[in-house]
Amino acid sequence: MSNPYNSATERASILGPTLYFKGDLTAEEDLLIQGRVEGSITHTQRLTVGPQGTVKANIKAHLIIVEGTVDGDLQAEKSVFVKETAKVCGNIYSPTVSIVEGANFSGSIDMDGKKAAQGKFEPVRPPKTAGSAA
Repeated sequence: MSNPYNSATERASILGPTLYFKGDLTAEEDLLIQGRVEGSITHTQRLTVGPQGTVKANIKAHLIIVEGTVDGDLQAEKSVFVKETAKVCGNIYSPTVSIVEGANFSGSIDMDGKKAAQGKFEPVRPPKTAGSAA
């Protein structure tokens, strides 16, 4: 029997409904948030804010699913899904966005692939050119 935690794509973590986390949360595995998180969240996999989850943070992940409450910007490399039970106050940067009827959304949506990939969470650096003096 193989270890289910051998690769990042097979891992999943759950922050339960009684958990409160404040700070910068970073991981390389799927995450389900049912508790409260404040700060910033950076994930390389799928991040789900469950129906009981409350997040006051900017979120950056490969795929973001919101069923609970988020106050902050969402940046996804692949897509953002806002379910009918969700309340989102913030901007969405993603190539694909789905907002289900009944969801509460306040913000703007940017589906331009270049801006979604770069996002607003990291400073934009000028491109390096060959032979230029720094």
